[in-house]
Amino acid sequence: MTDAALAANPGRPWFLYVLHCRGGSLYTGITTDVEKRYAAHAAGKGARYTRSFPPLGIALVVQFDNKGEALAAEHAVKAMTAAQKHAWLVAQRQAG
Repeated sequence: MTDAALAANPGRPWFLYVLHCRGGSLYTGITTDVEKRYAAHAAGKGARYTRSFPPLGIALVVQFDNKGEALAAEHAVKAMTAAQKHAWLVAQRQAG
């Protein structure tokens, strides 16, 4: 299914995901299928960043009702400093 087809399907949930990557860094993205997207990152076929810093595991997954909400959350997380992201992850784990 194409991105346009997925975006047109308002009943399908979207997920924000955060990956622990080699070197202690974090990668944030959105998808409708976290397992499939993680497999792509792990195989070196995901984002350019994860080809350089391969993922070591999934740190967090948050579900959203639609792509717009997931994109807004991704933008907010990507605007954080590394220290803020790590603190946010700790807070999310404690809340969940």
